Amino acid sequence: MKKDILIVDAYNMIGNWPDLNRLKLAGRLEEARDNLLAILSEYHKYQRIEMIVVFDAMYVPGISQKFDQYGLEVVWTGQDQTADEYIEALTKQKQTRFTQVKVATSDQAEQWTVFSAGALRIPAGELLTDINRTRKEVHTQAVKFADKGQVRRSPWSDGQLSKLEQLRDHLGDDGNSKK
Repeated sequence: MKKDILIVDAYNMIGNWPDLNRLKLAGRLEEARDNLLAILSEYHKYQRIEMIVVFDAMYVPGISQKFDQYGLEVVWTGQDQTADEYIEALTKQKQTRFTQVKVATSDQAEQWTVFSAGALRIPAGELLTDINRTRKEVHTQAVKFADKGQVRRSPWSDGQLSKLEQLRDHLGDDGNSKK
């Protein structure tokens, strides 16, 4: 079975996801970046895939950095390297017979470049749709688990519950007959 890696063009997601783009346009880019990483971290935990999130130096000039945050590999490219250049080189390096790379970007030129290297591509809107679908699945599973937990934590045995039901029904009958 192939190992899956998702490489995310971070500023492309911020520019294409409505909530994050609103933050960016309001001058709250740092908050948009933090929210993106939090969203991707949740998705990463559920999907259990390796995820590399690439920011370029367009908004934060400086030296190249790599670190783990929220279980994600976060990369800041150097001042003279764009995220696209980094993603293209990383895709060529990581894409093998045993590893399937998927690149999340809505930049069509970038999509064609990574596709020609054998990677799959996913537009920003499609990734957001998948993230929202995943959130719904997690919520549904959590509710089912909580419901089962309520039943499991009941201090009453099935026999006791049956007797309580009979008592309730009997008390209800007595209340109706007095009227």
